[in-house]
This record gives sequence, structure tokens and C-alpha cells, in this order.
Amino acid sequence: MAKSINIEIHVTDNIEKSLRQLKKKIEREGVVRDMKRLVYHEPPTQKKRKRLMRAIKNTVLKQIANKYN
Repeated sequence: MAKSINIEIHVTDNIEKSLRQLKKKIEREGVVRDMKRLVYHEPPTQKKRKRLMRAIKNTVLKQIANKYN
């Protein structure tokens, strides 16, 4: 079930810059979001509700985008 993720960064003399680069790559890959989803148990009803709310939001955004295009 565990998914392996390899993130490569080039470590330079400036360690702060390398850390910022690592944080950005982790954020873009969605590592934190996936870890939170695995750690916290979410009941099936809650999952279904979130999926429904996401679908409603996407539909509304598409309608707004089509209105102005």
C-alpha cells in the first residue's frame, strides 16, 4: 500500500536554498496531502460528501468560465 517517491534535488553550498527547493518539490508532488490522507481515517460517508462537494464546486466553476468565454 505504501507508495515509493523519489525526489531529487541538487545540494549546493547554500543549504537553505536546497531546503526550499525540496519543500517546493514535495508540495508539488502532493506528498504531504497523501500522507495526511493515509494517517487519518475518514468514514465512507465523509468521503462521499467531499467528492460531492468537489463535483459541485467544479461544476459551478465550469459554468462561470463558460459564461465569460
